[in-house]
Amino acid sequence: MSVLSTQKLSIGYSKKGIDTIVQSGLELELRAGELVCLIGPNGSGKSTLLRTLAGLQKPLGGRIKIDNSDLAKLNQHERAMQFALVLTDRVDIENATVRDIVSFGRHPHSDWWGNLTDEENAMIQESIIAVHLGHKINSFLNELSDGERQRVMIAKALAQDTPIILLDEPTAHLDLPNRVEIMLLLHKLAHKTQKSILLSTHELDMALQAADRIWLITEKKGVECGVPEDLVFNGSFNRAFQSKSFVFNSANGNFSMNYPMNRKVWVTGDKTRMYWTLRALARAGFEVTEDAEIKIEISENSWSLNQTTFTSVESLLAGLEKI
Repeated sequence: MSVLSTQKLSIGYSKKGIDTIVQSGLELELRAGELVCLIGPNGSGKSTLLRTLAGLQKPLGGRIKIDNSDLAKLNQHERAMQFALVLTDRVDIENATVRDIVSFGRHPHSDWWGNLTDEENAMIQESIIAVHLGHKINSFLNELSDGERQRVMIAKALAQDTPIILLDEPTAHLDLPNRVEIMLLLHKLAHKTQKSILLSTHELDMALQAADRIWLITEKKGVECGVPEDLVFNGSFNRAFQSKSFVFNSANGNFSMNYPMNRKVWVTGDKTRMYWTLRALARAGFEVTEDAEIKIEISENSWSLNQTTFTSVESLLAGLEKI
């Protein structure tokens, strides 16, 4: 079911009365219960699109519809009932606990005095538990790690109880374990709560694994939407991130550097070790080709080169340098 859609949407910014269009003619759709990752090169308009959908800046053309209502006609309170927004800005509020921060999410629902009902207090607690921070509910914000802080902001968005959650680079500045945990958490929450979760990210490999759908935005060329694997198969990723320095490897979903290669080698054998061996050879300037005179045989525990056995990649590379 479509929760948000755009019609001929143009986005950009205005300065001194002059409009600069970054993207135009966008026809997009957010569905309930899906995690959607917005990815694309720097300068393609990811943050501008996210801020426009959230109503933080005006579209330069077209329409944004939420539940068949025009976003432009909604007042601030009505928008707060539809969107929860998590930005990359670091939140520092002295003497604020986890519960205090998450309770701010209930502000659009509370009375003029900010009083919370038992039901709302229960929702705050459930939101904190949902992001695995129940044991930190009374901890101060400045006592938390960066990953825990990000989960607090996600809990705040959950407590706001909107059908749509928008996140701008939610894994920025986090280490690998926390980046993985946040992406898995958002995927789980989208499916469990049936909310539409849209996030912008530079984590292309994680987006390919976690997203139900990808919005692939390219400079001046619009947004291509689809299931991650389909965008890989049809070459969209290669076109979007085309560069002389690297190439998107559709076999494993990674980006491979284009090293200058001036020597040739042929490699056969154990498939488990093949991928990592080929990476090391490329870095050392070896092109893998079947007609090469130098041949390497990979076994489960070693590499064989000219009847010499090597037990590590480092020793193999040293052996190649002597040829």
